[in-house]
Amino acid sequence: MVAAVRAGSPAARGGLVAGDRIVAVNAQPVRDAIDFQFHAGSARLELAVERAACGAPAASVRLALARRGPDLGLELAAPRPGEIATCANKCVFCFVHQLPKGLRRSLYVKDDDFRLSFLHGNYITLTDLAEAELARIVEQRLSPLYVSVHATDPALRHRLLGGPRGSAEILPRLERLAKAGIRMHAQVVLCPGWNDGAHLERTVAELAPLHPHVATTAIVPVGLTRHRERLPALRSLAADEARSLVATAEAWQRGFLATLGSRFVFLADEIYLLANRPLPPAGAYEGFPIAEDGVGLVRRFEDGFARAGARRRGRARAVTVVTGELFAPRLARLLAAAGLAPARVRVAAVPNELFGRAIGVAGLLTGGDIQRALAARPELGEAVLVPAVALRDVGGVFLDDRTPADLARDLGVGVEVVEPAPGALLRAIHGA
Repeated sequence: MVAAVRAGSPAARGGLVAGDRIVAVNAQPVRDAIDFQFHAGSARLELAVERAACGAPAASVRLALARRGPDLGLELAAPRPGEIATCANKCVFCFVHQLPKGLRRSLYVKDDDFRLSFLHGNYITLTDLAEAELARIVEQRLSPLYVSVHATDPALRHRLLGGPRGSAEILPRLERLAKAGIRMHAQVVLCPGWNDGAHLERTVAELAPLHPHVATTAIVPVGLTRHRERLPALRSLAADEARSLVATAEAWQRGFLATLGSRFVFLADEIYLLANRPLPPAGAYEGFPIAEDGVGLVRRFEDGFARAGARRRGRARAVTVVTGELFAPRLARLLAAAGLAPARVRVAAVPNELFGRAIGVAGLLTGGDIQRALAARPELGEAVLVPAVALRDVGGVFLDDRTPADLARDLGVGVEVVEPAPGALLRAIHGA
């Protein structure tokens, strides 16, 4: 489905309009955006289109597009919920199973769709992947993919995934994709007492021979909310365990760097923060290929902040900067080091009351939690700066469906949504 067409673009000149459904490109059937990208590389495109007509059946239209460069000037609509392959697993650590009731319906959808993995970096388990889908990945070279591994021991992985109907064995599928030249990023959600220790060592050791096709293995700590009724007993990573894991991972990285030419294993930022250990330098993240998984985001932000701060001049506004409890101390130090007086630029570490204090990241803050945390503060300044990662959907709402306008009304001060980039934050602080 065509969501938008840019004026003057090849798509517009060819006659495409928003709402058109493209069903074939150069006589090749199109099932989704990936098929379109795969078949639409020619200089000239013959499109078969279904066009909705008011009060009448859709009309079949044929259009010709002449490509002038890589951009056709059209935006395809995101898959609708009913078109997404959902996850049939019942992972013991699944965050969706830990959500309270009453949130938006879309938050309870568990996707396990290889197309979303390729297009958006979503992690998939590969457990329900049909033979035809595997063949399509190979044929269309859908790479990279992001794979939830968690453990290579088949019995342990079966337990972690909640006893799926099919086989939970992951290595044969990774090997098949690797043999076909598909690049993958593996993830391990670390559950203390389940897949750590010797199990983690085995997982890393069995994934490493698949490098460079398995390009990275990210180790991220399990996130536990206070809504774990009738779910398997899990606990969070302790600080001493995090320190031990950092030391172990550093040893693995030294070895892999010598044998593979890559550090291969990367820890989530949260583990370093919990361990109170220095973050690796930027070069150690080898280009930040999995930053969106929380691996290297803090390093990239802090280095970028130092560069942007050196260029920023002028008087700062009096503002309150909202963030989660985990990053708040580091953000306060960054702002102070940039010469921004805490009396004018205040950092508000907002406790997560909806999900529980074990969840300390800014992206899961709700409007209600922010309102409660700031309501007792005597002075908020000219504006409250809220991280954009805490808002979802096109309408810009928090997870509890409150809007920035709702928050501004309740607090009696302007609320500004700021992108998670150093320059954007500094511009907001200086009112630029």
